Amino acid sequence: MAASDRMVLGPLVGSIDQGTSSTRFLVFNAKTAELLSHHQVEIQQKFPKEGWVEQDPKEILKSVHECVERTCEKLQQLNIDITNIKAIGVSNQRETTVVWDKTTGEPLYNAIVWLDLRTQSTVERLLKRIPGKNKAFFKFRTGLPLSTYFSAVKLRWLLDNVEEIRQAVDDGRAMFGTIDSWLIWSLTGGKNGGVHCTDVTNASRTMLFNIHSLEWDPELCQFFDIPMEILPKVRSSSEIYGLMKSGALTGVPISGCLGDQSAALVGQMCFQDGQAKNTYGTGCFLLCNTGQKCVFSEHGLLTTIAYKLGRDKPVCYALEGSVAIAGAVVRWLRDNLGIVKTSQEVEKLAAEVGTSYGCYFVPAFSGLYAPYWEPSARGIICGLTQFTNKNHIAFAALEAVCFQTREILDAINKDCGIPLNQLQVDGGMTNNKVLMQLQSDILCIPVVKPSMPETTALGAAMAAGAAEGVGIWSLNPGDLTAVTCERFEPQINPEESEYRYARWKKAVLKSMGWETSEAPSNVISKVGLRIESTED
Repeated sequence: MAASDRMVLGPLVGSIDQGTSSTRFLVFNAKTAELLSHHQVEIQQKFPKEGWVEQDPKEILKSVHECVERTCEKLQQLNIDITNIKAIGVSNQRETTVVWDKTTGEPLYNAIVWLDLRTQSTVERLLKRIPGKNKAFFKFRTGLPLSTYFSAVKLRWLLDNVEEIRQAVDDGRAMFGTIDSWLIWSLTGGKNGGVHCTDVTNASRTMLFNIHSLEWDPELCQFFDIPMEILPKVRSSSEIYGLMKSGALTGVPISGCLGDQSAALVGQMCFQDGQAKNTYGTGCFLLCNTGQKCVFSEHGLLTTIAYKLGRDKPVCYALEGSVAIAGAVVRWLRDNLGIVKTSQEVEKLAAEVGTSYGCYFVPAFSGLYAPYWEPSARGIICGLTQFTNKNHIAFAALEAVCFQTREILDAINKDCGIPLNQLQVDGGMTNNKVLMQLQSDILCIPVVKPSMPETTALGAAMAAGAAEGVGIWSLNPGDLTAVTCERFEPQINPEESEYRYARWKKAVLKSMGWETSEAPSNVISKVGLRIESTED
């Protein structure tokens, strides 16, 4: 087909959306924000030991290449000229930690995923060095409590436990990064001149970054004993970092980078102080924009960097409520319990009963995140009777996502002093209408879902298209496209909602204090042996 026959749509922007469970590449029209095409590849999660969660950085990179190439093929089949893709944005799962060899381009260990719990003993060891074992000791510098969640403790564990990494650090060959850094370095040339950088939003999730000075903090690096020379250069969320060095989009600038939750805040156009969004992915993340002022929570929320949309633009902050397990509970019902074959079936099972019949599910698989920050918690299902079946458990799993959101929304309302009168939502799980209605019922406020749910990818595309030197996407409020939305209004009375929420709180208390890092690692296998011997 002659190039002149191809459809001309004006400038396009690509977006790499590298999440915990999948990688996607999406292409948007910079003038209308319309999604033109995309491709998605599921990512394998490895669980080598209980509480450990890893991914293969090379598989992640390969999935990005595959998604870019397949999407470009789809665009060509739609008669859309891919030379109109003028910029690429990156949005990524945050905190997940990679260390690689800059001379070979090879990872030195699997990526340790944000959900991973192996660092609990590392956290406890570090806490002993803090006055009063205060988890919030670094809160006013980093916005974060000391937790297994953030990159610094994962990196400390790698330096303590992986000889190849220690050796590479000694030899000056090691590079550390979160997933954005690994991807940008690899895509801009890798060992042949790849750009080693991150943006302020991802840096603010490492626990090594001062959120006021916007620089790596030497005292924090000293506390965690992290060599500063392995850290990436910190840049704004919207500037040209480098050019794609291979594939169908060779030569296209990578010019946007945001941690996935910040990207969703931008994609939901939450640019005003007090605007908030909740993203339902593997975990669940409610962010409330606090503008250029850094607000510290009294109720278990994190203070994080929302975005900095240009080198000379101001930094904006957000309060964040982080829930570890949301979509992951549906994946667990599918892959571990086997009560459904596809994630979509959970909605069908729940809809058939319309109630959990008094069953409550606290999916504290990785401890409890906000507002509790309780690593000793573990998952429980309680309130079971002989009547309970898989439909009720499916309903309780969806309800758990909604109750956890209610807990963080309550915390945000207390910290901000102005209750949200509706909740903007996005992410893969928002396609589940039963979940969205449940969420509105449990919050007692309307839930508003944009008809184009890919707001994370959209946010990264907006940052990339608006970058200096690209300039094809205007972020002026008057130029932003109006978004069509679906609304879910509360359909139960507030008394019933409060009753169910109180029962949920009771279940949460029962999930706490299960686990201690001191438990001998061989106890589980011994119990197994004992059971076998009694059956002889």
